[in-house]
Formats: sequence, C-alpha cells, structure tokens
Amino acid sequence: MVSVLRNVAIDCANAYELARFWSEVLDCPLHQDDEPGSPETRVMLPEGPLLHFNQVPEPKTVKNRLHLCLRPNTTREEEVERLFKLGATLVEDRREPDGPGWAVLADPEGNEFCVLRSESDRAATTE
Repeated sequence: MVSVLRNVAIDCANAYELARFWSEVLDCPLHQDDEPGSPETRVMLPEGPLLHFNQVPEPKTVKNRLHLCLRPNTTREEEVERLFKLGATLVEDRREPDGPGWAVLADPEGNEFCVLRSESDRAATTE
C-alpha cells in the first residue's frame, strides 16, 4: 500500500482571499462550499491534488521550503506581467537575456512561486 497525495496545503492569513488569487492565476474554481471568511478554502485543479488554503494566526517569516512552479500557456514574459496585475510581486529575477531561467514571484501573502519558460519559449531556443 502507498500514500496518495490529496492536496497541497498553504498556510495563510486570509484563506478565502489567497485562494481567490490562486484561482485566478490557475483559472480554476474555488470549491462550491467555500465563501468569504472561510478558514479553509480549496482551489479545484482539473487533475491531481487540490490547493488547500488554511488560515493560521502566525505570519509568514522565512523563505518557502516548498513552492509551486508554473509553466504558462503564453510566453513567460506575458504570464509574469499578467500575474503582476493580479497582485504578485517580483522576488528574484533568474531570467537570462538569451532565454533560459525563471522569475521568482510572491503571491499577495509573500509565498514564493516560480514562472518557468513556456513550451513555445523553450522551442524557440536550443535549450
């Protein structure tokens, strides 16, 4: 017998609002039972585990040891700009002038995540 990954839990100050941000990032709905003020809110991914946001009293204080990596359907640059408009901020720019690399962003509560090159970005270069 093996374990099955059910969800990725993310501690946060406001479960519903942070889940709404990630719902927009991923274009995936919140669970039908979740509403403003819910201490636990879920983003329903089309396959695999769901994202489970847990409201906790303590603030984030250090760099994430686990983070999400996103591969956009558009270009990496277009996706980074879209995410800025949703409320993400730049933590570290690891993009290289010739194409490789990634952008490290933070969600509205400071949780880091990466935006990788898209498949079309990768196909346009030799890497």
